[in-house]
Amino acid sequence: MRRFQLFSGIMVGLFVIALAIAPAWAAPIEIKFGHVDPPDVCTSKKGAAGAAFKNIVEAETAGGVEVKVFPAGQLGGERELIEATKLGTIQMCMVSAAIAGYYKEAQVLDIPYLFSSAPVAWKVMDGRFGKEMAEDCLKKTGMRVLAYGETGFRNFTTSVRLIKSPADMKGLKIRVMESPVYINMVKALGAAPTPIAWPETYTALQQKVVDGQENPVSVILSVKFFEVQKYLTLDGHSYGVDFILINDKFFQGLPKETQHILKTAAINAGLIGRGIQQLNSAIGVSQLKEKGMEVYSPNPKERAMFREAAQKPVMEYIEKQIGKAWIDKLMKAVKEAEAELAK
Repeated sequence: MRRFQLFSGIMVGLFVIALAIAPAWAAPIEIKFGHVDPPDVCTSKKGAAGAAFKNIVEAETAGGVEVKVFPAGQLGGERELIEATKLGTIQMCMVSAAIAGYYKEAQVLDIPYLFSSAPVAWKVMDGRFGKEMAEDCLKKTGMRVLAYGETGFRNFTTSVRLIKSPADMKGLKIRVMESPVYINMVKALGAAPTPIAWPETYTALQQKVVDGQENPVSVILSVKFFEVQKYLTLDGHSYGVDFILINDKFFQGLPKETQHILKTAAINAGLIGRGIQQLNSAIGVSQLKEKGMEVYSPNPKERAMFREAAQKPVMEYIEKQIGKAWIDKLMKAVKEAEAELAK
C-alpha cells in the first residue's frame, strides 16, 4: 500500500510539472507579416516598422508568437498582400494607397493639400477619426487596423522647369499612380496626368515619355530620380497613410493578453516607421541638393493657390464615390487638430 501511495504521489507530481511546462512544449503561434519596402531599418519606414513589431511581439510573448516578416514584395505587391490578409493566407500586412481598392472610404485621405504638417496628420489618424475609420474598415473588410504609420508627403519633380505655382504645371506630362484621385488632382493643376506602372517609371522619365512625377523625398532619393529629374518642389500635395492590418478572424482566436501585445506593438511599429520616414525626408532634401537637384519650397500664398486649384475637384470626385459624410468628418478632425497644435 505504501509503495502504491508513493507511486501515485510521484505520478501526480509529474503530471503537475507537465502542466506547468506544457506551454514551453507547444509550437509558437506564427504570424506572416508582408510589406513592399526594403528591409533596411535605417532607410525604410515599413522595414523599420516590421522589424520593431517582430522584436517587440517575440520578446513580450517570450517566444510564444513568432513573427515572420516578408519585406520587399516577397509575397506580392500591396494588392496581393491585402487580398492574402483578407483571406487569411497570411495574417498581417502593412500597406498604403492600395487599401482604397478594398476599403474605398480610405480615398478621403488622398484629398490634396489636406494636412498642413505631419503632426496634424498624426493627431487626426491617432484620434477619434482614425478610430472610426478603423472600426468601419473592420466591419466592411474583415481586416482590423492595429495602427497607422506613414508613407509621407508627396512632392512634384520635373526635368523641364521648377514648379512654383499651378501655372508652371501647364503643358507638363506627369507620371501618376493608376488612381483616379491622383489623375483628377494633376489634371486640376493644369498638367497632363499619365498613369505608368511603378517598375516602368524610371525608364519613362529617362526617355522623356513624361516630364515629371510625384513621390516622397525618401523615395525620390532611394530610387535615384535625381539622375533623370532636375527640379523638386516641396508642395506636399498629399500625405500617405500606412495601414497595419491583421486578419480579424485570426486576431479573435488569440488570447486577450496576446491581442493586447499585438496592438501595442503595432502602435510602436507605426511610430517608429513615422520617425524613420521623417528623418529620411529631412536628410533627403540636403542629399538631393548635393546630387544636383534644384529644390523649391512654396510660400503660404503659393500653397494656397495649389490648394484652391486641386482640392475642390478631387473632393467632388471622392464625394461621388463614398458620399460626403467621411469628407466632413475628416475636414472637422483636421481643423480640430490644427487648433490644438496652435495652442
